[in-house]
Amino acid sequence: MGDGKPAILVLGAGGHGKAVLDLVLAHGGWQVAGVVDAAPKVASLLGIPVLGDETVLPSLARSGIAHAHPAIGSNTQRSAAAQRLRAAGFTLPALVHPGAILGHGAMLGEGTAVLARAVIGPDARIGRLVLVNTGAIVEHDCILEDAAHVAPGAVLAGGVHIGAGAMVGAGAVIRPGVIIGAGAIIGAGAAVLADVPAGVTVAGIPARPLHPE
Repeated sequence: MGDGKPAILVLGAGGHGKAVLDLVLAHGGWQVAGVVDAAPKVASLLGIPVLGDETVLPSLARSGIAHAHPAIGSNTQRSAAAQRLRAAGFTLPALVHPGAILGHGAMLGEGTAVLARAVIGPDARIGRLVLVNTGAIVEHDCILEDAAHVAPGAVLAGGVHIGAGAMVGAGAVIRPGVIIGAGAIIGAGAAVLADVPAGVTVAGIPARPLHPE
């Protein structure tokens, strides 16, 4: 789009959209083409114009914008948005804030975002559409499956396995080698000492399942 940098579109004008946009602006290697939102409520985000709702996606792809990012905090909604972006013709690069640290051999899948001061340890494997949020630590040999979210300040010790679509809350700590099942939710500040089955919500120190009343 004129300066040699690849153009990228950010889908999502909410709080997480703002965080991803901040990442892209700090990176310096991208030209931000604009922001799109399913139901726009603001005219701009961090000074970048909101171009409209998702009906504009095909025309933006045809205009030569090849890349986009689904900047939506919800794991399920982020995955659905990614499908819509692919259908419109966009590719979904992994985005890493320049203030993040990636260890040797760490691998990131498409559409993943690693925010400021996050640490990805050596030989960690991060799937597609994963969100490693601000200041999170994902140690050596961890596996994060598609569309998982590690919230700000969470710590995953070595060899932890996080299932697809699971959510690790802010400040939670997970001991080495623990397996978190797909779609599980780890409460903020929890200390997880044992495996968590798929779809189960745990909280507390040590973390225990929450049962509906």
